[in-house]
Amino acid sequence: WIQSNRSMRIISGSFKGKKIYLPKDKFTRPLKDLVKESIFNVIYHSNEIKIKIDNSVILDLFSGSGSFGLETISRGAKKVTFVENYHDVLNILEKNIFALNCQNKCQIFRKSCFEYLNDINMNRPLYDLIFLDPPFKEKKINSILEKIIEKKVLKKNGLIIIHRHKNDDLDILDKINIFDTRFYGISKIIFAK
Repeated sequence: WIQSNRSMRIISGSFKGKKIYLPKDKFTRPLKDLVKESIFNVIYHSNEIKIKIDNSVILDLFSGSGSFGLETISRGAKKVTFVENYHDVLNILEKNIFALNCQNKCQIFRKSCFEYLNDINMNRPLYDLIFLDPPFKEKKINSILEKIIEKKVLKKNGLIIIHRHKNDDLDILDKINIFDTRFYGISKIIFAK
């Protein structure tokens, strides 16, 4: 399939082949299809991962156009919370959710990830999978991970996936257990629990 700078497609599941709109600006960096497909291959085939996408509850932080979260819905996720505060991308995220007619499985928070995690007041695990795809220049990854741990928003066997630039040398918090790191082009994908 063709990937233009304006749209990409859902790879698998009930929305397979459906188009997702992308922002036209240079400030957002959509997850490439190859990287996305590779992430799901790891989720489905790693012995370390105890969750199933089917019927899971997903938190998509820095969600952008929503391509990761929407892919999980296509593959059977029960609910996805999208957190994004960049106004121009929010319109595209909403457009994608409506185009796929999956509003009943989606919740959008128009705020920063830090605000969202600060505002969570239920002190119990909420999410099976947290996908963290901040801008490559974002350095406060550990602050976000600290909040995730402090607020106990990840279920016991839950999974955290972090997308970074391959040359990123940030020391990730040792309170999470990184069990796999994969490189695809300029992307580094960190799997932790």
